[in-house]
Amino acid sequence: MAHTLLVADIGNAVVRMGLARDGALTACWEVAANPAATEDEALLALEGFLRAAEAGLAQAPATPEGAGGAEEPAEAGGGRPDDAALASVVPALTPVWAGAARRLCGRRPLVVGPGVKTGLRMAYKDPGEVGADRIADVVAARADYGFPLIVVDLGTATTVEVIDGEGAFAGGLILPGVGLGARGLAVRAARLPEVELRAPDALIGRSTEEAMRAGIVWGEVARLDGLADLIEGELGKGAPLVVSGEGAALIAGLLRHEATADASLGLRGLVRLHALNRRPR
Repeated sequence: MAHTLLVADIGNAVVRMGLARDGALTACWEVAANPAATEDEALLALEGFLRAAEAGLAQAPATPEGAGGAEEPAEAGGGRPDDAALASVVPALTPVWAGAARRLCGRRPLVVGPGVKTGLRMAYKDPGEVGADRIADVVAARADYGFPLIVVDLGTATTVEVIDGEGAFAGGLILPGVGLGARGLAVRAARLPEVELRAPDALIGRSTEEAMRAGIVWGEVARLDGLADLIEGELGKGAPLVVSGEGAALIAGLLRHEATADASLGLRGLVRLHALNRRPR
């Protein structure tokens, strides 16, 4: 009998949901994160995702090139999930989505946090400080891409995680996100508009909008390439990048370093964390 797992990554800006059958991610969905959401509203979002997956309307997760250890997605299927696993960086929303998942699955979900088995050797001074989303990213990336590796997640904050040559989580960097910087320009500078995050036509902009887009996108590319150089110097060897989050395909495609965009990285990490911590019912 197939085991169906619901996974959700609750962020500051969006909530990413996924459905896995027998350990393989089959469908993905994304909704805006509402900081005032009730448990009933979270339940409606989860049920809507399940209906979309059943109807074939949810996004099918692609296996990125280079993810040698990634499993082939199984066919999407229906039925209620047997269990759920959640990662949240918004403490106020954690019990809201956990309660909704419990009502949907009939079982308390696995919530990634201190005490959860990760299979990682941690060089972090206090492993309990590491965000659940960062743990999920690193678990999936290490399993699917090997090491050493630099794992980048573009969100409200840009997180850069380092997996060293022995496969240990060496630590990382946390930076203001590219979208946050773009919105900050529009809010704090009266004459600057908010621009869409997309590929600039040229490095040197010839209008205010072009100059902003070039600065935001190429600035993020230069920032990540520069950090990758510094990290490789610290490691003493080269390390490819895996990039997830908002605009991952755009940024990864412009980087000078070897990079792969992986939209479902964190969700696959939740599937793996569930397998480490729970047995199917």
